[in-house]
Amino acid sequence: MKNITFPPAPQSKAELEEGAVFSPKFDAHGLVTAVVTDADDGMMLMVAHMNEEALALTLTTGIAHYWSRSRQKIWKKGETSGNLQNVIEIRTDCDQDAIWIRVRVAGDNATCHTGRRSCFYRSVALENGVPALSKL
Repeated sequence: MKNITFPPAPQSKAELEEGAVFSPKFDAHGLVTAVVTDADDGMMLMVAHMNEEALALTLTTGIAHYWSRSRQKIWKKGETSGNLQNVIEIRTDCDQDAIWIRVRVAGDNATCHTGRRSCFYRSVALENGVPALSKL
């Protein structure tokens, strides 16, 4: 794999927000939040985190890679299930501290480890003043 290094953020706010330099703002733990949606219908599939290596692997391979905070290692999404996330587009927000990844999921189109298409399969509502979950 070709090594990718991300340049420091431009000094100018205008250059950061309007310029052509991709300089993701990793947090104190070296992570940036990644929001993942289906490239065809826009459904929210998952939210994960990426470190520099995961982001570089994603850019160079076209397959989504993340940093697993629980396992403390790089995680190639779908490597064991066959539900690889083929990256269609990567966007960053105005101050480059979050990433939006549009993907097409291979295999049986499940993203969640529970076998569901999306990790967001429960709705939250108040029932008698108490937050409760219901499956969609």
